[in-house]
Amino acid sequence: MTHGDHESRKLGLSYAFIYVYGFSFLLLFFSMLPQVRVWLIGNGLRWIYIPAVSFLVTLFITPIVRIYAFRLGGLDIPDERKIHGNPTPLMGGLAVFIGFSAAMTMNNLFSQEITGIALGALVILAIGLWDDVRELSSRLKILGQLLACAIVVYSGVRLSFMPPTLWGDSVEVALTFIWLIGIANALNFLDGMDGLAAGLGAIPSFFISLTAYQTNQPGLMFIGLALMGGCLGFLPFNLHPEKPALIFLGDAGSTFIGFTLACMGVLGQWDTHDPIKAFSIPVLILGVLLFDMTYTSVIRVSSGKVGNIRQWLDYVGRDHIHHQLSALGLSNRQTVFFIYLIASSLGISAIVLRNGQLVDAILLVLQSFNILFMMVILMQKGAERKIKNGD
Repeated sequence: MTHGDHESRKLGLSYAFIYVYGFSFLLLFFSMLPQVRVWLIGNGLRWIYIPAVSFLVTLFITPIVRIYAFRLGGLDIPDERKIHGNPTPLMGGLAVFIGFSAAMTMNNLFSQEITGIALGALVILAIGLWDDVRELSSRLKILGQLLACAIVVYSGVRLSFMPPTLWGDSVEVALTFIWLIGIANALNFLDGMDGLAAGLGAIPSFFISLTAYQTNQPGLMFIGLALMGGCLGFLPFNLHPEKPALIFLGDAGSTFIGFTLACMGVLGQWDTHDPIKAFSIPVLILGVLLFDMTYTSVIRVSSGKVGNIRQWLDYVGRDHIHHQLSALGLSNRQTVFFIYLIASSLGISAIVLRNGQLVDAILLVLQSFNILFMMVILMQKGAERKIKNGD
């Protein structure tokens, strides 16, 4: 390709971006008109309206957030551990949060529990933004995450399976805190390749929404659709077929999305008559996050690299799913889409499980375990190859 052809192609892409961006702005403008909103909701199309608003707002606001990230110094500087070669703006999570909040606010979806989730997510976002721009100590991070968990639990969102006694309530609250903090940080740990964390926010959100529809939980379904729309609206800037990402989610985005997913997992009433299903459905939908967090934590603790919560939060390594699959020879995009397929397969299992019998539940969980165990084999081979190559 000659220099002139290359410049013409760049100019054509610029015109295409301007056209799509302008058209998206027009769609956003019309979607926010009261008459349009009333008509769509009145015709039973809120399930389309909510993700559309979240998608369009995020799509429109992300370039603006990118500009401010440069001005504030919220940049991810390349080093030997990272795969990108140029300083890249962080703070993309702010755009996703704005899109998510716009969809929720315009549709007045704030019950006591959902308000608690929104406030807790806001705390998580604020901590992450501060960390993206100025860097926070792990002590302050964990204190902020504990505060967010306390807000969510106080609003009534918590695990419920123990006897209604003091010790039973204490166990439920403690496990809720562990679940929320674990999932929030699990997605943050996986935010290491273009499009990976945003995609792993959109896919579970979709399956949570679909399962909520099956179980007649419209509020939960709409939260999931709003988060899915925000993640999808961010992806065009974070996952490009030929160029590196224009902006990253940052700690603010990955922890906010992970925390919200974890809250939805607790909020959902998955099956009041079958505890196996009630437990298995959110675990399957969030299976990739739980698997990566568990696998890396076991490896790091057993090898003596991590000995406490502070070290667990601070430790940065190349032993996650995407690192090991990449070491096998997959390109970054092949790795990302491979993990997308695993997450989708587990989500489909959760959908099928909802209408299955007890034996179906056991077989589906066993099938999912086999899928994840195959991932362990692949990750071990990837680790062996990295050692062999001296990485």
